[in-house]
Amino acid sequence: MRKIPALVALVAAAALALSSSAAASATGVASKKAPAPRVWSTEVGAPFSLAVDGKRVLVADGGTGAISQLQRDGSLEPLVEGVPDLAGLAVRGGWMAYGSTVVDEASGTHTAAGLNIRSPRGDTVYADILGYEESNNPDGAVHYGVENPSACVAEAFNAAGFPVDYTGIVDAHPYSVASWHGKWLVADAGSNAIYTVTDSGRVSTLAVLPAQSATITAEAAAMFGMPDCVIGVSYAFEAVPTSVTIGRNDAILVSTLPGGPEDSSLGARGAVWEVNPRTGAVKSVASGLAAPTSIAAGKDAVYVAEFGAGRISKVRDGEVSQVVSLPGALSVATGSDGTLWAATMASESGSGSIVSISGGKVKVQGHWHDGGHRDRGNGGGHR
Repeated sequence: MRKIPALVALVAAAALALSSSAAASATGVASKKAPAPRVWSTEVGAPFSLAVDGKRVLVADGGTGAISQLQRDGSLEPLVEGVPDLAGLAVRGGWMAYGSTVVDEASGTHTAAGLNIRSPRGDTVYADILGYEESNNPDGAVHYGVENPSACVAEAFNAAGFPVDYTGIVDAHPYSVASWHGKWLVADAGSNAIYTVTDSGRVSTLAVLPAQSATITAEAAAMFGMPDCVIGVSYAFEAVPTSVTIGRNDAILVSTLPGGPEDSSLGARGAVWEVNPRTGAVKSVASGLAAPTSIAAGKDAVYVAEFGAGRISKVRDGEVSQVVSLPGALSVATGSDGTLWAATMASESGSGSIVSISGGKVKVQGHWHDGGHRDRGNGGGHR
């Protein structure tokens, strides 16, 4: 069972294997050639989230544990520092919300996970998402693995280190945040759920993402050294939501990067979903994406950072097409002026970056106007 933060390491290893097949699958709609990305900064390592508010561009860097604002000269001005396993960032006027997770290095388990909600005054409320997960376990009734496995199948999956037949375990990892109707939406990659969180820190379940079934191929069986009895078996992987955003007509959109191998043995299985805010039901918007780690809504399309394919894509009417090649693409955001922003992850070949994609002149607003409140310590409330 694969969870964040192992997610990025695994999709990075699979990016080369997936890139060619994913590019071939995204040719359903011809896309106009986009302007070349303009590099603004190379001071990031693992920029999991971008937040654009007017001309302000903020980045949450999980590599440094810092939330920073992009300046006109391309430098980054730290606003919050020292956030453990930082992922997810959203702003609403002077408000800011971001996710943090504490990992026990010895066991790899998450010992704390929550949403930090910072007011315009600089006060921070901590919403204990792991505590909520421990009390409610929203996907506790969802079945994962193989239903009624034969003795051969059970033995094969156990030997390969895959859980054979289980329901959702207690785990939390807030990975993406969006502002919605005066509340915050959180895509939690550990609990496979979308939460709503109030400014006072009250957590509620909005939706649980369904298990993602895949048929075990001969290639996958060979890769894991499994016997032929597993070929053709359907395995229900965890959904692993990686991003949440608000689209046209107030639609709640979510990307998922299912558990399991992220390579050619099972193909590109990432997807975008729409969540019904009244019922929690989800419906498919697009599929066949190569490790989608971030989505953003534009005027007439949904933009996707496909980490496994090294590109920014767009989804329109269910069809996927490439916007621009961008190796290491990890996060994406859209500005009100139509500018597309993206960030890439650092690799052995170089540092990460923040780029803009626009046909016109792009301006950014430097400094942070929040009454002088900056947090250079522990983020003001995260654990």
